[in-house]
Amino acid sequence: MTRTNHRALYVLCVSNRGFRASLIVRKVYRTIPDLKAEARSLVRVIDESGEGYLYPERLFVAIELPREAGRAFRAAS
Repeated sequence: MTRTNHRALYVLCVSNRGFRASLIVRKVYRTIPDLKAEARSLVRVIDESGEGYLYPERLFVAIELPREAGRAFRAAS
C-alpha cells in the first residue's frame, strides 16, 4: 500500500483474520505514517482501542475520502 499524496490516508478493513477483537471488517480506519512499518508490509492503524497498532497490509485496502469526510473522521478521533 503506497501513499500517493500528503493527505491523511484511510484504509478499509477487508479482513480481520487473527485480529477479531481489534478490527471490524468493512470499517474505515485512519492510518499513522510509519515508513519502517511500510517497508515490512505493515500499516499503523488507529484501531478499536483508539491507539495506533501495526497490522499486515493485506487486511486493508487504501481509500481516499472526500475532504469533508476526512474532517469528520479527524473530529471524531
